Amino acid sequence: MSTDRDTEAAAAETPTPTPGQEPPGTPAPDAPAQAAAAGDGDGAAAAPADPVSTAADGSAPAAPAADDGREAGGPSASGGADDGSDSGQDGEAPQAAADGEGAESMPPADEDAGEEPAGSGPADGGEPQAAADGGAADASGSEAGGPSAGNGPAGGADSGREPRDAAADNPAAPAHPADGEAGEDPAGSGPADGGDPQDAVGGDGPDASASGGADTEGGTAGGAAQLSEAEAELAAQRYERERIARRKAEREAPVEAGGKLSGKAADLLAAVRAVESGKSAPAYFDDAPAVPRRPAPETHDARAAEPAPQPPRPRPEAVAPSAPPAERVEAVRAVLVRGGAPAELAAPAAAALGEDAAEQLTEDPWRLLAVAGVRPNQADGFARALLGPGAGPADERRAAALVGWLLEQAALKGHTALEAPALESALAGYGVPVPAEALGQAIAEGLVLVFHEPVAEPAARTSQDSDAETEQPVRVLVGLEGHALAEESLADGLARLTGTFTGEGTAAWEPSAAGAGAELVRAAAAHGLVVHTGGEAARAEPLALAAAAREHGLRTCLAAHAPAPGVVTVAGLLAGTEGPERDADGRFALDLLVVLDAPQLDVETAAALVESVPDGARLVLSGDPAVLGSAGPGRVFADLLAARVCPQVASRIPDPGPIGELVSGIGIGELNKVDAPGREVVIVPVRDAGEAVHRTVQLVAESVPRAFGIAADGVQVITPGHGGSAGTRALNAALKERLNPGPGRFRGFDPGDRVVHVPSPGRAVPARVVSADAAGLHLDAAGSRVVVPKELVESRVRHGWAVTAHQAVGARWPAVVVVLPGDAVPALSRDWVYTAFGRAERHLSVVHGVDQALPHAVAEVLPKPRTTRLAGLLRGLAAAAQERPE
Repeated sequence: MSTDRDTEAAAAETPTPTPGQEPPGTPAPDAPAQAAAAGDGDGAAAAPADPVSTAADGSAPAAPAADDGREAGGPSASGGADDGSDSGQDGEAPQAAADGEGAESMPPADEDAGEEPAGSGPADGGEPQAAADGGAADASGSEAGGPSAGNGPAGGADSGREPRDAAADNPAAPAHPADGEAGEDPAGSGPADGGDPQDAVGGDGPDASASGGADTEGGTAGGAAQLSEAEAELAAQRYERERIARRKAEREAPVEAGGKLSGKAADLLAAVRAVESGKSAPAYFDDAPAVPRRPAPETHDARAAEPAPQPPRPRPEAVAPSAPPAERVEAVRAVLVRGGAPAELAAPAAAALGEDAAEQLTEDPWRLLAVAGVRPNQADGFARALLGPGAGPADERRAAALVGWLLEQAALKGHTALEAPALESALAGYGVPVPAEALGQAIAEGLVLVFHEPVAEPAARTSQDSDAETEQPVRVLVGLEGHALAEESLADGLARLTGTFTGEGTAAWEPSAAGAGAELVRAAAAHGLVVHTGGEAARAEPLALAAAAREHGLRTCLAAHAPAPGVVTVAGLLAGTEGPERDADGRFALDLLVVLDAPQLDVETAAALVESVPDGARLVLSGDPAVLGSAGPGRVFADLLAARVCPQVASRIPDPGPIGELVSGIGIGELNKVDAPGREVVIVPVRDAGEAVHRTVQLVAESVPRAFGIAADGVQVITPGHGGSAGTRALNAALKERLNPGPGRFRGFDPGDRVVHVPSPGRAVPARVVSADAAGLHLDAAGSRVVVPKELVESRVRHGWAVTAHQAVGARWPAVVVVLPGDAVPALSRDWVYTAFGRAERHLSVVHGVDQALPHAVAEVLPKPRTTRLAGLLRGLAAAAQERPE
């Protein structure tokens, strides 16, 4: 066995394998098809040292962290909180026995494996690595501990695509809010078209580092300008030494009873107990003072040339929605206990059902299906306990609740409606005696809406002989009112923009129609609605359009799904915390709105956005149609492309470099070899999940930073699911232990932890933990402070070193490590691979354990279709506009 130094020297001379070649020392594939596989690892008796690592330690793979078992399909204490950005499919077949016979009992509240209660977490494990920002590392002992794989919340903060199973092909089959990358939004809502919804993930670039979780946002101390650079550096070193000494002292004393604690440790324990009891307590995480630094000298000329500073727009500290009133929760808890349901469901049930939640459950126990994660057989058992033997499959209340539940499950997979035969089939599978009558009753009572949509396009109908009266074939769709109104409102809004645009001054744009984005500039100059498609490099074109519009005096705004320099987020724009103000009519005060990452728009978000654009303004929707779809229901961008009711501009700018070449091939179904002389793409074959976790931690903490000069904060790990021995929970536990070890004093989190916050279904916001107190967990999300109430932390916050592809979509990082363990095969599809690989800017490592399943997924496994109405609505409005007299 070679030593670390020998391995380092060998690695420096080893050519980098690419998606078509194995690392040195691995037998070559036998067939060309195998050669096309991205490092399938066939024939590798022992996994080679990490090709990127210059100091592979050769040690045995670390044992995988324990999973918390959330793949089981019952309701969780947090209301099935896997955040909806991945829709809920955990790989189990849909349960058809809905009559309640033999129904499984509802499980108690989920608890992540190994998660310690606040204030009693294990001691920090291992010596922490030096923080990427240069903070000194604590030299703690190597005690076992640290957060387990289950430290992530039951589901609240991720977005992604889950394993495809038998239920994935049936749009009415339930989307289980479990872990396969399932149900990632905190309320458990996101499309799972064969997997989970996206993920909205969004995330932004490398998160700002935090030294030991210290908050340094305060201003410099008085007199800092008089300090020399050397004095400031000495002050910083003294502070770090004192902090390390304090933390060492705190760990040395026993904390079981708290009797021997003193000083900082005693204050910490007291604050934790105060938080647990609900009393007011000061922040118990360190708020480190800013180290004084001498500002750079500034010349008089430079100061005079600068314009007067404009006051920044106030950005109030965001507070997540509060929990329902205690009285309502207690009333619901009493009903749940009487019916044998877990008392932990009281809070989510009270939030889902509203003020009279207890009365609703008493009169109609199947209303419990409105709580994310509750399944029909569990609601049946609850109903029998409350109503007695009369609560059978034929109960009209049960059928009505099932219709709504099935449509909600379909929405998690991205559908805005279902065809009536598919819905009737699903009702029959859950034991409803006469499905057609049950569906008709639900329609008659207004619980759902029914639509008759022509199968053929209007253009196809007009080509027929005008004298022949032929009956147009239609399909019958059934949908929930909210989704139906959103699609109709969106279609009307888009038609309004095209109808109110006058095109005045189009000729004045011609000088700007040169260079990058010339075609897009000409299209936007002459039309009120334009669709623009292209990869990551094509973003230069809408940016050029925005610059040209500003030159012509137009009020312009660029919005994106994830935070990025120079743009506002769609969520912030709609909330009024970012972007232009609204006019007296409630619409944005702008002339041009460019939306990047438009494929991430679900129907409700898109409808709200379009409704806010004023008459006569221009709207440009730009994005890559090959990435994963939106986390919420709908396929707005794809429907607009399919309807062909506005100009479509396809960018010809290719994504650069080996990574761009690889991703472009994946987009057309080919996993090609790429020449990566600078090791831009590296394949790391692994034999099992344990080795995958070990290699991933090695890549993030050692190999990539050493080989490419990219700090660990600039490396993002992407994996298909949350559960399993190499899912986000296991990977985040291992990465936290290495990069930011700590006891997880507040719901499994410590200051400096890299997290993902899911404030609403479909949104995944990267953030850092700053501190915590009685109000909840304080996060820093791209400079914006967010407070997550302690009751919602487990359902809305996850560790974020490792995320799903749905969470990552819309963002890019300097380096990405994509982890493909053997159990990830059902989750792989062309759009998933395209999205995950495309998040890398400079370097991509693929921890590869799926053999030939990767090239098969790229070539054969297409995205699951979604049933929507938008394209038909747009065509109908366009046809009506053409027939309308001038």
